[in-house]
Amino acid sequence: MSAIKNIKSVIPLLDRILVQRLKPQTQTASGIYIPEKNTEKLNEADVLAVGPGITDIRTGNLVETSVKAGDRVLLPPFGGSPIKIGEEEYLLFRDGEILAKITKE
Repeated sequence: MSAIKNIKSVIPLLDRILVQRLKPQTQTASGIYIPEKNTEKLNEADVLAVGPGITDIRTGNLVETSVKAGDRVLLPPFGGSPIKIGEEEYLLFRDGEILAKITKE
């Protein structure tokens, strides 16, 4: 039995970033349903929470994470530490593992 009841109780430490992958479309524009095994995992995710950052050993200054909660990011195809709460799956990545921040234009 997991002690985690709600994703809001997970607070990332150091330079870790908590994300949830975007879910692929299960229906085409014309209304045809796509079987779940034929949908591919998207490499985009929404950032749910971020850690405070890490301390630079040389200067002693705090290096904050490059993204913040609410941002959309591009993830590598593999990696991250999975967290499953109920039916939902979340991932923890280090800041350096995030490939890009996606801006809304």
